[in-house]
Amino acid sequence: MKTLTILGSTGSIGQQTLEVVAAYHPDIRIGFLTTNTNADLLAEQVKRFEPYGVALQSEEAYHRFRQISSFDGPILCGTDGICQAATWAPCDIVVSALVGFAGVAPTLAAIECGKTISLANKEVLVVAGKLITQQARQRNVPIIAIDSEHSAVLQCIVGESLDSVERIILTASGGPFRTLPAAQLASITAEQALRHPIWSMGAKITIDSATLMNKGLEIIEAHWLFGIAPDRISVIVHPQSIVHSLVEFTDGSVKAQLGIPDMRVPIHYALTYPNRRPTSLPRIEWSTLRTLEFEQPDTERFPCLRLAIEALIAGGTTTTVLNAANEVAVAAFLEHRIGFTDIPRVIEQTLDAIPNEEQTSLEALTHVDAFARERASAFVSYITQQR
Repeated sequence: MKTLTILGSTGSIGQQTLEVVAAYHPDIRIGFLTTNTNADLLAEQVKRFEPYGVALQSEEAYHRFRQISSFDGPILCGTDGICQAATWAPCDIVVSALVGFAGVAPTLAAIECGKTISLANKEVLVVAGKLITQQARQRNVPIIAIDSEHSAVLQCIVGESLDSVERIILTASGGPFRTLPAAQLASITAEQALRHPIWSMGAKITIDSATLMNKGLEIIEAHWLFGIAPDRISVIVHPQSIVHSLVEFTDGSVKAQLGIPDMRVPIHYALTYPNRRPTSLPRIEWSTLRTLEFEQPDTERFPCLRLAIEALIAGGTTTTVLNAANEVAVAAFLEHRIGFTDIPRVIEQTLDAIPNEEQTSLEALTHVDAFARERASAFVSYITQQR
């Protein structure tokens, strides 16, 4: 038996992880389940999966959970509570599925305690890639990506020498506005941006997909996961989302991982890696698959991808600032305070306003993150006033 803790069990990835465990992993028991604010769904999960304990980030949600649930195990609260859940001694695997910067501290704490990390929060490596990977190497902790693109890369390089990898090619669906004329982008609403044509995801990552920031964050994540230089990682738009990533080798050969666009597949692989276990998940219907299209991403219409690549090349805390500004801008867009094309404006202005520093400690990164959010919020306020 292995014990699994899920940080962010009420989010899209967390819910699908529990589905996969219930369907295919009788040898996995649940340690802690955590949430930010969704006490009601957490209470339902507790009844079904009987975890050892729970943790809620929000104090209001913590009190709500105590009112509606008869759960008699440990009930923790706040950032300290989430970190305690991540470091619970009997736990073997931690699924890091919290959204944004909130996932950094508990993921780092879990690594320091030697837990295997199944990483669904790409922002952890975007914000603190140097610190996270240093700690993981020192403690010999594996970080197995759940993102479909990085899972695909991992599956392509198993058994290969990293020295033979010439290029990693991440695929992007292109989002819902791939063919929309540039002149119409400014009028896009949050409701339109949340209608992804292929994937079912949380609100923040869905907007990131629409702006192509998601691919920029994935390039940064791939750099830290696989130790590949930024100029050897590229993005190609693939609307069908069947090819999840490709790896080109120094002899000219290319490996690609294909599969249905279903996050349960990479979640399952992360939980069984380096082995495979049968599932009844849907397969590709090859006889009906007529075309696989590929095209270059348009960084003029979708500048977030360019900004992310430039931040990775700059290094240091630039990617921390990038992530903070993006989180603030996306939240403002979802609240109808700024427009779709204002998102990259806020990010670029914030990047220009904050000097780059070395990634030295979690405390220092937390300070940079807070400062970047403050500046990004000021830019959002200015844009809101001008609308």
